[in-house]
Amino acid sequence: MSITLLLSLDRRLHILTLLARIQFFEGFRCRISSFDFVGRIFWSNAGFGSLQSIKELDDYEPRYDPTVIPLEDSSVPGPSPYTAPNPSHQPPVVDEARGYYSVSDFHALYKSGKVTPTDVIEGLLPQIRRDTLPPGNHSIAFLESKVDIIRKAAEASTLRYREGKPLGLLDGVPVAVKDEVDVDGYRRSMGTSKEFIRRDRRTAWCVKKWEDEGAILVGKTNMHELGLDTTNNNPILGTPRNPFNEQYYTGGSSGGSAYAVGVGLVPIALGLDGGGSIRVPASFCGVYGLKPSHGRVSQLPSVSSASTTGVTGPIASTIEDLEVAYRVMARPDPEHSSSSLFAVPRPLAGDRRKLIGVYDDWFNRADEPVRTICRDALNFYIKSMNYELVNISIPLLPESQTAHAITILSEIATDVDDISYLSAPNKVLVSVASKTPATAFLHAQRMRHLLMRHLAALFEQHPGLIILTPTVPIAGWQIEKGDIGRGLSNGDKSIRNMEYVSIANFTGVPALSIPVGYAEPTKGEGKVPVGLMAMGEWGSEDQLIEWGREGERYLNEVYNGGRLRPGNWVNVLNAGKTGAPNGS
Repeated sequence: MSITLLLSLDRRLHILTLLARIQFFEGFRCRISSFDFVGRIFWSNAGFGSLQSIKELDDYEPRYDPTVIPLEDSSVPGPSPYTAPNPSHQPPVVDEARGYYSVSDFHALYKSGKVTPTDVIEGLLPQIRRDTLPPGNHSIAFLESKVDIIRKAAEASTLRYREGKPLGLLDGVPVAVKDEVDVDGYRRSMGTSKEFIRRDRRTAWCVKKWEDEGAILVGKTNMHELGLDTTNNNPILGTPRNPFNEQYYTGGSSGGSAYAVGVGLVPIALGLDGGGSIRVPASFCGVYGLKPSHGRVSQLPSVSSASTTGVTGPIASTIEDLEVAYRVMARPDPEHSSSSLFAVPRPLAGDRRKLIGVYDDWFNRADEPVRTICRDALNFYIKSMNYELVNISIPLLPESQTAHAITILSEIATDVDDISYLSAPNKVLVSVASKTPATAFLHAQRMRHLLMRHLAALFEQHPGLIILTPTVPIAGWQIEKGDIGRGLSNGDKSIRNMEYVSIANFTGVPALSIPVGYAEPTKGEGKVPVGLMAMGEWGSEDQLIEWGREGERYLNEVYNGGRLRPGNWVNVLNAGKTGAPNGS
C-alpha cells in the first residue's frame, strides 16, 4: 500500500509532524488524535471535501468493491504447465555480463549439477542477514531470515535435483516476501516496531503456492511503515537505498522487495500494491512489477488493511520470472470469495488486434526526461510491434486521486486502533484520516463507480485496449539530508509520484510496470531507471505480460546501451559456486 496525505501546502503536514513529536513532562506524549479540531481543519485543507461539489457524481451510486470477474472463454485452450522447464534453454555462463538471471538460469544450472540450491543459499545468506556481526551488505532490505528453515528447504531441493525429481521451474529458486503478509515461522511487523501475528500462523496462499513449487523463501523484506508512502523511508527499521544510485530512494512501499530483485539477490519477490507500491519501486529499481486485477490473487489468511484498493503481486527481474511467479500465485484459492471465481491464468491464444490508448494531456504531465524516454518506447510499440494508437481521455483524474486517498487512508485508519508506536509523520496521516466523514467516503465511492464505468466503455469500444503512461512522472526521488534518521513527509511530492498509478488500484484493473530506460541523475553517481506502465481490462494480466515481453525486447535490443545492472549487483549463482561476497 502506498499513499500520503493530499496537502496543498506541505508545511501544514510539517507543523502537525512537529506536534506529534512534542513530549510533555512525566513522559506523556502529545498525540494529534487528541486535537480533534486540528485534525478536522487539516482534513478540510487537504481538499478531501471537494468531491461533494462535483455534480457528475450525483448520477452514480457508490461502488465499494472494484472486483470484476470476466466470464471464462470456453473456446480458449486450457492452461499449460507454466512451471515446466523450457527445453530450449541452455545453461548460462555464470559470469557473463548479459543482464539478470531468470528462474530458467537457476533451473538449468541446478539440473546440470554445476550449482546446487544449497550452494546458492550458503552464498546468499551472509549478504542478507541482520543478525550477524557485521550485518550483511544487503541486510537493510531484509527484516528477518529464518536460517534453519531456509537451509532445510535448500537441502530438500538439492536432493530432489540429485534424484532427477525437481518440482518444477521454481524448485530451489530464492524468493523474498514483503513483510505485509503472514508466513509461518516469521514475525509480521508491517514495517513498524509492532508485531501483527495471527494465531493460526498460516502462510499466505500466494506465498504457499510458490513454496509448493519448491521456491525457497530467504526472508521478509523491508517496507515503508504501514505502507503509507512512496519512498520506503523507514526511520524505525532502516531505509534501503536505490541500487542504481544511493542518493535516491528505492520507492515504496515494497522497496525492500524491489531492492532485492534490482540488486540480483532474488529473481522474484512478493509485493503489495494499494496505490503503486509494487509499480513505483519496480520503476525506480529498474525491474518488472505487476499489480493484478483486484481480488485475483489470494493472500489469505492475511487480510489487507486497504481491502478495496490493495492487491498482492510479483516483482521480478525478467518478464519470464514475472510470468511464472504470477501464474503460480494466481491459482484460484477455493477459500477466497473472488480468487476462487477467476479462471486459471493462461497464455494468449490466436491473433488479436493490438491497441494502445494514450491520453496525451495526462501522459505529457511527466517531467523530462521521463516523458521522452517513455515516448521513445511508445513509438517502438507502434512502429515495430504493430500496435495501433488510440487517442483517449479519462475524466476527473485529479479528483480521482483525492477519492483514492480518502478511501485507502480511511481503510487503514479504521484498522489502526493505536498510533503510539508509529513514527511522527504516520501519526499525523492516520489521525487526520480518522476524521473522514461518511459523506466524503460515499462521494469517493461514487467517483470509483464513475471511473469504472468510463473504463468499461473504453474497453468495450476498443477490445484489447492497453492504456499507456509513464509509471512515475519523476526521474527518481532524491534522499535529502536528515531524511534517513528522522523520517520524511512531503505530501505534494508523494501525490505527484502517484500521478499515474492510483487509478488502477481505485478501479481494480491490472497494471504492469516495465523498465524502458535510464535518466541522468541530478545527484550522486549512477543513472536513474525509468518505467513505462500499461493498464488493461479486468482479468487481462496475460495480455499485459505479452506486452511486457515486447518491451523487454526494446530495452535489451533497441534502447541505446541496453539494460543496465547496478554497481552493487550480486551474482548469486557465481557466489554459490565460489562463496565470494559478491559472486566475483
